[in-house]
Amino acid sequence: MYRSHTCGELNASHIGKKVTLAGWVQKIRNKGFMIWVDVRDRYGVTQLIFDEERSARELMEKAGNLAREFVIQIEGEVIERESKNPNMPTGDIEVLVQELQILNPSITPPFTIEDATDGGEDLRMKFRYLDIRRNPVKNKLVFRHKVAMQVRNYLSQKGFIEVETPYLIKSTPEGARDFVVPSRMNEGQFYALPQSPQTFKQLLMVGGMDKYFQIVKCFRDEDLRADRQPEFTQIDCEMAFVEQEDILNIFEGLTRHLLKEIKGMEVEKFPRMTYAEAMQKYGNDKPDIRFGMEFADLNEVAQNKGFRVFDEQELVVGIAVPGAASFTRKEIDKLIEWVKRPQIGANGLVWAKYNEDGTLKSSVDKFYSEENLKEWADKTGAKAGDLILVMAGDAEKTRTQLSALRMYLGNELGLRKADEFAPLWVLDFPLLEWDEETKRYHAMHHPFTSPKKEDIPLLETNPGEVRANAYDLVLNGNEIGGGSIRIHDKETQSKMFDFLGFTHEEAKEQFGFLMDAFQYGAPPHGGIAFGFDRLVAILGGQESIRDFIAFPKNNAGRDVMIDAPAKLDEQQLDELHLKLKL
Repeated sequence: MYRSHTCGELNASHIGKKVTLAGWVQKIRNKGFMIWVDVRDRYGVTQLIFDEERSARELMEKAGNLAREFVIQIEGEVIERESKNPNMPTGDIEVLVQELQILNPSITPPFTIEDATDGGEDLRMKFRYLDIRRNPVKNKLVFRHKVAMQVRNYLSQKGFIEVETPYLIKSTPEGARDFVVPSRMNEGQFYALPQSPQTFKQLLMVGGMDKYFQIVKCFRDEDLRADRQPEFTQIDCEMAFVEQEDILNIFEGLTRHLLKEIKGMEVEKFPRMTYAEAMQKYGNDKPDIRFGMEFADLNEVAQNKGFRVFDEQELVVGIAVPGAASFTRKEIDKLIEWVKRPQIGANGLVWAKYNEDGTLKSSVDKFYSEENLKEWADKTGAKAGDLILVMAGDAEKTRTQLSALRMYLGNELGLRKADEFAPLWVLDFPLLEWDEETKRYHAMHHPFTSPKKEDIPLLETNPGEVRANAYDLVLNGNEIGGGSIRIHDKETQSKMFDFLGFTHEEAKEQFGFLMDAFQYGAPPHGGIAFGFDRLVAILGGQESIRDFIAFPKNNAGRDVMIDAPAKLDEQQLDELHLKLKL
């Protein structure tokens, strides 16, 4: 037996007991006649003590040779600690060591294994197995496990069955790029890694499984950022004999359950907003509703006043920033420079201060009277002490730019609180989006999404106005889940493929198996998929997912620890019938 107790469980009730501990050396304080060693495992830290009055000379010598990250096993007696540490669970005791065994020595780590480490991110990624020993990373992985267990508990209690679906599937032209896997036994043919188990979960509904879920790895070969990895995890779900309302209710319940069990918070309100309303009010389809600053269209009160910057644009739109009338000119100039950055691409920013004394002062006083500015304040909902910020230009682009500014200000002003949670359903997405490059419509979600029944006639006359039976669950300005009611009959699905530009042969080649299945009595069905990595990060009070993944990739999609991706040797390439271009 390597240990009788963990390094995090001993306390005053164990005083006088013989114990066996095993773990890593965290710290050493050597006074010569007395040596203290902190030993650490996943559960905590326990202080060990060796002293020349009570410990044999050989034991003292052995303890003197210890170094950080040595793996050791000790036997000893739990005694009361003279200088107690109220900040640690084991702070009332220490272990007087009677036997010490070095299970494995360690070379000096490349960074300190402490909560506040001296290791940079790149270095810690390279030695991720050492980084995991640190509490900030270890605790995030434990937290991820707890969330996963609560998801499984909730869905299982609701009658869902967890079913594994294949990882080696067929490549499809829709969505992001696939990761492909060459087949050794089928020359010139390739598998693809799934971007989602979409078609398989629909086939499970045809198979009568009724309620399916899976916490599953998915793969997308796309550009990366802090909240995106080439391989990621979804909570994938599908239900038969349901309408949209059934799905919203079940997964509101899941979100409430997680917030209560994981965060100890009761959240009753799940407001609903159409896609059109979200774009109108916030400039994006995943708004953070923890704070205000809703958009106000200012065309009717800001145009035709002789200010060409506004008069010649499609849209003039503004927000009221609470309490920001106190911003200095330097602070406002900083905002103007921020929106001019290439990442935002705005031409500038017009401002108006609603002073505490009720007066209004703007950067365009030459064109607008104080009475005009009061109209701006009325439209944006500004009060005394607020700052009105206005942008103008092409409607879609300008809303996107103002949305980025709104989120930036939300962070800068401390309005996006990590311990506050505001879920929101966004409904009625467009079924289709126009692609300028290919000059045709593409499915905004995927080609299996059902259109709203009342909008089906518009497919022939005004396809851009057709709404999808689709929904996203947004939490704190992040999309954490999205899904739809699916098309479940062959005729409608064939029409959708036709409309999306698939020939009959292409549709049959890519999705013939699904179309065939629909002929055998497919039930009405729909589902949703949660981005599990993102959900865990948000519940953990962060927006970057990387630390909540045991072995993440960097921003270039590389695993710098194992140095992947890597080249194959010529023999492997030959077996796979592949040749590299020289």
